[in-house]
Amino acid sequence: MPAATETYSLGMPVDIGKIDHELKKLWRESEGAMTRASLMNLAVYSEEPGSLERNTQLMARITENHACRAIVIEADCNAEANGVDAWISAHCHVSHAGSKQVCSEQISFRLNGGCTTQLPNIVLSNLDSDLPLYLWWQHEFREPMDPQLWAWVDRVIYDSQPWRDFQAQMRLVDSAQAEAKQRIVLCDLNWTRLDKVRFALAQFFDHPASHHRFAKIKKVRLDYANGFRSTALLFVGWLAAQLNWRTEKTNGADKLQFVGPSDRKIDIEMRQRDGQPIHEVTVTAGNIEFAVTYAKCGDLLEISRGKAGEKRVPQLMPAGKNDPVSLMGEELMRGGPHHVYLNAVNCVRELL
Repeated sequence: MPAATETYSLGMPVDIGKIDHELKKLWRESEGAMTRASLMNLAVYSEEPGSLERNTQLMARITENHACRAIVIEADCNAEANGVDAWISAHCHVSHAGSKQVCSEQISFRLNGGCTTQLPNIVLSNLDSDLPLYLWWQHEFREPMDPQLWAWVDRVIYDSQPWRDFQAQMRLVDSAQAEAKQRIVLCDLNWTRLDKVRFALAQFFDHPASHHRFAKIKKVRLDYANGFRSTALLFVGWLAAQLNWRTEKTNGADKLQFVGPSDRKIDIEMRQRDGQPIHEVTVTAGNIEFAVTYAKCGDLLEISRGKAGEKRVPQLMPAGKNDPVSLMGEELMRGGPHHVYLNAVNCVRELL
């Protein structure tokens, strides 16, 4: 079984009705050498061909820091014949003490045919005890949003960056929340991408003595990479929600205008360029510019403030990573209902 983890195989094929029996057998045979650990159920759903193997590789890395029971599902909704194949495996990592392997179990499924009818039973019948259920949904949502599944989900994790119709997708997410009586926490990896840039900009204004500059902000410029316009808009939504701005008008896709509490106009310019998802942010408040940009090395942020054209000595802060393992690691360490994200979305929902 440890060898299977190294090669990222799906593990041992099992009959659907014998999964629990085979897992218990696995741990009995490995007693003494391996210790099972689990803090959550993490279900991963994808309809991309080959995703079962790719997600198994991701889970091998994610479980290094987040012990769980992984339920990894690849669905082919267009298959002519219905069917389910299943495997069990374990992702094992040497403990910090270095004496024993700590392992997270994975149950893998390949669904053929009626995905929407099979999925709830597959997930719910294989949950680990009463641990919370995190559902990582790697495909666009579709109707119907099955209440049998969503009533059990504690956190739904998705990435809005590739969505073709943001508003339609959010309506489905809202529907899932309604089915679950608002207990689901929404976790958008597109929002997680902004964490380090948001923190870097916010630190300029940590001290109360700098708060007077909020009322002087007149211009914001964001440089974003191809395909990450929605990420830039979420950043704009964060600023608008935190500073009580409201949308005034748009002049083209990437030129926006907001109005502050005292009817002050704030111009937003978004520019597409090569680089990181959000490569640079410049906020102009009075005669001072606050700038956050990715350093040339790519894993640090340069932050600086000063008058336009003035030579500055930037400071360095950590930059986030855009790979799925890093994004998921950040998200799995969080708690709380993500109110700041929801407020940001509501501020720019019509623009997304």
